[in-house]
Amino acid sequence: MKRVYPIEEYCIGCRLCEVACAVSHSKSGDIVRAYKEEGACPRNLVEESGAVSFCLSCRHCDTPQCAAACISGALRKDASGRVIYDEARCVGCWSCIMACPHGGIRQDVVRMKIIKCDLCPDRDVPACVAACPNRALKFEERP
Repeated sequence: MKRVYPIEEYCIGCRLCEVACAVSHSKSGDIVRAYKEEGACPRNLVEESGAVSFCLSCRHCDTPQCAAACISGALRKDASGRVIYDEARCVGCWSCIMACPHGGIRQDVVRMKIIKCDLCPDRDVPACVAACPNRALKFEERP
């Protein structure tokens, strides 16, 4: 299965991956409306520590600890290998956030739900990968 892999040596911390993600998942698809009117929130996050930065998002693990910890069944692995999130079933307990060893799930404190990468299922390449100017994100299958 293809996943998004960050390459920290190439990341310049521009956060265009975050912008592309938020706009891609907004209702309007418009950058200004997404941020000013819709309160769009990216499903990934650029982590920075000094000169090192990289994009952090759900890794769609082979054995997702988040899904095992989910008390409501809002997280599950589908046949393709993606970890799917059903927002309607989420009760906002944050168990998945605590269980994820990679920090790939975040809180949406406004909606009291979680935010996680869905690999942009309606696109050939996730929006974050397509937007990265330095090719610091790779969408590929690895052994």
